Amino acid sequence: MKEYKKNFIKFLIDNNSLKFGEFRLKSGRISPYFLNTGMLYSGEAVYSLGKFYAETITDRIKTDYNVIFGPAYKGIPLAVSCASALYSHFSVNKCYSFNRKEAKTHGDSGGLIVGKPLVPEDRIVLIDDVITAGTAIRETIELLKSSGSPTITAAVISVDRMEKGTGEMSAVQELKETEGIDFYPIVNVIEIIEYLQNSDNDNSKHVEAMLEYRKKYGTN
Repeated sequence: MKEYKKNFIKFLIDNNSLKFGEFRLKSGRISPYFLNTGMLYSGEAVYSLGKFYAETITDRIKTDYNVIFGPAYKGIPLAVSCASALYSHFSVNKCYSFNRKEAKTHGDSGGLIVGKPLVPEDRIVLIDDVITAGTAIRETIELLKSSGSPTITAAVISVDRMEKGTGEMSAVQELKETEGIDFYPIVNVIEIIEYLQNSDNDNSKHVEAMLEYRKKYGTN
């Protein structure tokens, strides 16, 4: 596992963003772990989070892009911090955009999009935290089609749970199949389990619970 992935998992645990125990999900499933990026609200945490997204983009995405797009609301600080980190750490200068929930009707910059105005020639990397059912991403795709129709070249998410949705595929797999978008998680659940197994702390209880959960709901 690459070093930035290990550092990211440690970062999530240290900031109480990745928790272990019993958590009831919207699906009704009882998960042995839960990720809440809403806990990453300090200046230091947001700075670090943007850097992890930027590292993933520079490591994994080989297609050309010029805009980092963050869906409202959680994607807004992710897009801004990621664009800033791309420039400050990797000397990569890209624009950012995000959407409003409601269109602005006054001033000189109306509409739903804030940041770079989107045009058909734009090539977007979509930034989000965790995809559960994929509903929010599909809404974002439809929004972008009506807001300049840029091309979505890839999407980066924080953690891929690699978990079955309504069928045998995960929401990420379904989106790739239906929308043709490649998704790049900073880490996936298998990497989290590997990290816990190799940690100096005794995480055997958490690892066992996560492996059992994957037997029931996991995808490849």
